[in-house]
Amino acid sequence: MLDIISIGDAALDTFLKLHDAFVTHIQGKKVSQLCMNFGDKIPVKTLHQTVAGNALNNAVGSARLEMKAGFYSVVGNDETGERIIKRMKREKVTTKYLHVQKGSSTNYSVVLNFQGDRTILQYSHPRVYSLPKDLEPSRWLYYTAVGKNHAPLERQIINYAKKNHTKIAFNPGTSHIKAGVPKMKEILRHTEIIFVNKEEAELMVGDSTDIPGLLYRLHELGPHLAVITDGHNGAYASNSVNTYFLPIFPAKVVEVTGAGDAFATGFLAGLFYGHSVPDAMLWGTANSAGVIGKIGPQEGLLTRPGLAKMLKTYKRIKPVMIKNNASYKIPA
Repeated sequence: MLDIISIGDAALDTFLKLHDAFVTHIQGKKVSQLCMNFGDKIPVKTLHQTVAGNALNNAVGSARLEMKAGFYSVVGNDETGERIIKRMKREKVTTKYLHVQKGSSTNYSVVLNFQGDRTILQYSHPRVYSLPKDLEPSRWLYYTAVGKNHAPLERQIINYAKKNHTKIAFNPGTSHIKAGVPKMKEILRHTEIIFVNKEEAELMVGDSTDIPGLLYRLHELGPHLAVITDGHNGAYASNSVNTYFLPIFPAKVVEVTGAGDAFATGFLAGLFYGHSVPDAMLWGTANSAGVIGKIGPQEGLLTRPGLAKMLKTYKRIKPVMIKNNASYKIPA
């Protein structure tokens, strides 16, 4: 039996660090824009490439934390697909469920890094998803970003989870968020943990006066545990009874891509090893702190000894309970 199977798209990420750019803030809107001179040749300070993708990041991170990890995805029969397979083998993630689609290219992203944040340009090849019929039992499924045609895949995930008594962790991707909550209704009803950032939570359930309100509404959709990350402001988790908050660890920030994936991976591993929700938050935050200290979403993913060292370094930072959900009412 596997401990976790990660399900989602994989890609090649190219990281470009920009110098000649600026950010504008749109008045009255929660949006900023990255701006460069139109028609210019924009110099790039550094360039770095790595295989990535939310699901692959989770699979690699879980394997480094000594979980028996599998990965289901569809890649092209190209050089990037081969690089993904090599990374999986190197990280001891089973390759038996990775499907190679002949005549197609693997997904590709360009990550523009500027002032410690990132903007992503993404290409996704059209896919047909179908869980392998020989997929072995697993304690957890981690389901995340895929392309548009994912409804049949979700029915298969639900049936698999029922058959094998498997818990589902769901980290909605762009296509899920754009499709809307009604299209996610069934998978959410069978979800044990949902991982989203604050902006994604607001898109799913509407703006709220505070994050406990967002967590409350996420619980109403079905998940037993709800987790919201809020960038440099920290993370929140609710077990449907209590809500906990944990600030980030003040680690050096090199590049933030994959911080959310790292948090979810560490959090889930913490639960897998029998820790409480507050302690699982510490695992997630430690793993995230490791990732933001490196370029790309995988280089800084921690091993068990590395995680223990990170927790010891920031041992004074602890989660706090901020609200009892039993008495919380959704604002009118």
